[in-house]
Amino acid sequence: MSRHLVYPVLRSAARRIIPRLVRVESEGLEHLPLRGGVLLLPNHQSALDPFLVQAWAPRSVRSMTKSTQFGSPLMEWLLPRLGAFPVRRFKIDPQSVRTVLSLLDEGECVCIYPEGERSWDARLQPFRTGTLRTALEAIRRGIPVVPVGIDGMYDLLPRWGGLRRSGRTVYLRFGAPLDLGPIATRDQRDQALPDLAGQLRLSLLELSGERERERLRQEAPEISWRAQPIATGANPR
Repeated sequence: MSRHLVYPVLRSAARRIIPRLVRVESEGLEHLPLRGGVLLLPNHQSALDPFLVQAWAPRSVRSMTKSTQFGSPLMEWLLPRLGAFPVRRFKIDPQSVRTVLSLLDEGECVCIYPEGERSWDARLQPFRTGTLRTALEAIRRGIPVVPVGIDGMYDLLPRWGGLRRSGRTVYLRFGAPLDLGPIATRDQRDQALPDLAGQLRLSLLELSGERERERLRQEAPEISWRAQPIATGANPR
């Protein structure tokens, strides 16, 4: 059974199951091109994040997934049909980079979590340099790189906790594509690395609601704002 058959069935199932646990609101879909290659870079709060992104994105998404997830015969069969492809975490993996760039050149929508793992406390973690370099190469090729903010999934399924029915709203926010200007040479790409990291961090802090939570934390330190979803009402540009 091919990916083109399995993917839409499970996508439809996720859109039915997740709203039974939390209310989902998506914003900024106008920033996601419906055709052509595009690279999505979301923050990572929960093991359920890929289901959220793939279910609510208006097009098929190919997700970079840690290679250990392919360890059983069932997952080895299922994950590619869900659009997943493997990466060896914490190691240099040229094959996964080639896969990303090849998929983008073929017009696919590819998703990489730049933190490389789920957050420990709902806050944004440091980015993996390899992901940033891959994003710069995508930008050099004229492929849009779209930051995606996930807000509220940590409260539903935190890294070291069980599934909770939170009754809250989860927000999935697509930001405007990152703009670094022309990147034609290797030197320009290397020089643009800090700018990309800064732009992406600022975008994800805003899109994930973390910046607003930090402001509220300073105003009312007696209240825990760690993972409370924030309705921003706007997308950063």
